[in-house]
Amino acid sequence: MNSHRVQGSTIISIPLHLANAIPQQLHHFLPSKYCCTSSPRVWNRCCSAQNKMENQDLSKFTITGDPQSLQNKISQIRMAGPSKLQVIADFDGTLTRYFINGSRGQTSHGLLQQGNPEYDAKRQALYEYYHPLEFSPTIPLEEKTKLMEEWWGKTHGLLIEGGLTYDAIKKSVSDALIAFRDGVVELFEFLEERDIPVLIFSAGLADIIEEVLRQKVHKSFKNVKIVSNRMVFDKDGHLVSFKGKTIHSLNKNEHALDMAAPLHEHFGDTDGPNYDNASVKNRTNVLLLGDHIGDLGMSDGLKYETRISVGFLNDNIENNLDNYRNAFDIVYLNDAPMWGVVELVSQLCSNEAQ
Repeated sequence: MNSHRVQGSTIISIPLHLANAIPQQLHHFLPSKYCCTSSPRVWNRCCSAQNKMENQDLSKFTITGDPQSLQNKISQIRMAGPSKLQVIADFDGTLTRYFINGSRGQTSHGLLQQGNPEYDAKRQALYEYYHPLEFSPTIPLEEKTKLMEEWWGKTHGLLIEGGLTYDAIKKSVSDALIAFRDGVVELFEFLEERDIPVLIFSAGLADIIEEVLRQKVHKSFKNVKIVSNRMVFDKDGHLVSFKGKTIHSLNKNEHALDMAAPLHEHFGDTDGPNYDNASVKNRTNVLLLGDHIGDLGMSDGLKYETRISVGFLNDNIENNLDNYRNAFDIVYLNDAPMWGVVELVSQLCSNEAQ
């Protein structure tokens, strides 16, 4: 791989198939091109995705409201280096695909089948009532927050009352219509190589998210922590309670960091870096990924210096585009893959190649 200097920037050549995967709208404000990774494992994954990516023009799905502001943020984070960076990501509809084969993909809450049709139907009725309210552009945030607290509280109560078991969780995930966006595994591997922590903030259920990763990815990532609603099971595997404060779609943030648990502990893997909460909070540059304007609050409680926010606007685009464009630094439309974010983090970490 060749590199040279041009006007103070390092230019590193990358394979054409990865260059083609970079959103065109990123080209005009990212001053240099850098290798995504030094890992053969990650290169192999990127190569295997070539057939999927080569016919996609991601610029058609990319909106940047203020390119100059974004360029400034990229430069600031790059100068501070990877040791100051953390990634905060929503799970449902952000790391996972919104549509799968033309059908709405399931969420970590929605995929769950208790094995009790009466209670499954009750939870579905709650979903059909509250879900449109969650994404309504006309309901004030304070009122919407109260509605979400109602929804989550009622749902968790039904899970306990209906006798949920951990075996039911494993079967539900196995049967579920859920998948990660193309590029998510490569993103996690790139960040893991550089010891950059990833906090997955989810209003769903931590136990289900872990099971989705276990069944769909078949590996752990030592840099990943999950901040979500965590269940407590008795010795027979029956749900008896939930730990801590309820996390819903509008209150998940770094104030809830004490609920975070490293993913690898639940996979039986204890090797690798241990990111305690204090060290994470010292990483004052943030890349935030979400699919809801409320996800911007995930960095609340962190005194960050620079934050780049990426929003995935998956549905109801016409009604929400202006709000998303004004709220996020970058917006990806129509359930776009994660390749634009992979390229972005390679830019943010590019000083390590100099």
